[in-house]
Amino acid sequence: MGPRNIIEIKNAHVYRGETKVFNRFSLEIRARQSVAVIGPNGAGKTTLLKLLTRELYPLNQKGSYVRILGETLWNVWELRAHLGIVSSDLQEHYIGDAQGINVLLSGLYSSVDIWSHQRFTRADMKRAEETLQLLEVPHCRNKRFSDMSTGEQRRLLLGRALIHDPDVLVLDEPTSGLDVKACFQYMEIVRNLMRAGKTVVLVTHHIHEIPPEITRIILLKTGKVMADGEKSRVLTSRNLTKLFGIPVELIRVDGLYQIMPAAK
Repeated sequence: MGPRNIIEIKNAHVYRGETKVFNRFSLEIRARQSVAVIGPNGAGKTTLLKLLTRELYPLNQKGSYVRILGETLWNVWELRAHLGIVSSDLQEHYIGDAQGINVLLSGLYSSVDIWSHQRFTRADMKRAEETLQLLEVPHCRNKRFSDMSTGEQRRLLLGRALIHDPDVLVLDEPTSGLDVKACFQYMEIVRNLMRAGKTVVLVTHHIHEIPPEITRIILLKTGKVMADGEKSRVLTSRNLTKLFGIPVELIRVDGLYQIMPAAK
């Protein structure tokens, strides 16, 4: 039986440069619970992601810690096998000459493209081929990353995170930069993964990215948890108006959401 919490942050004081982003920040996300963390720019979403990837650490103070899957100390490379993170930042910096199949395989070493010293088993290759099929991009197998559409690139990076079959999938604004068709197709793949039992932590400011399978909403504003709980209770026009600082009306259709300017 695994740890009760996949993410546990307690009284964390976190700086980025000279800026204090979190002051006694606490948050828990339980295993097998898919969550959306929503907040405007400057809310602390990027800082939260960097805590999870161990790019940032809280100040070393008594009673303050960050635990991931029950552990406070991780080898970063081992952690990435348990926590699959997909971000637009990686997409911007990925090597353009990398072939599609190699983008997937690079996830096994947490590298950008693959290199001559890296070794892949027959099972690794089989899983990469299966992942191409799962993500409906077999045509990208030998395609250069720079020649792919934004949607194809995003799917390949999702596959790179999935190649380990991680315990948790963390998606950072997954449809940013995608057109309507690519957005819908990508989110349908994510929904299928969740239906199959994959735990997803979605970090975004786009309300339309929240799929019906998400059960818990965390609203983050200026480094603090503004609201946290069951989706139907937390995701309201009133809360989102307070979160974004502008009057909005929440629209719900078939379990999906969008916001509109509130009527004057």
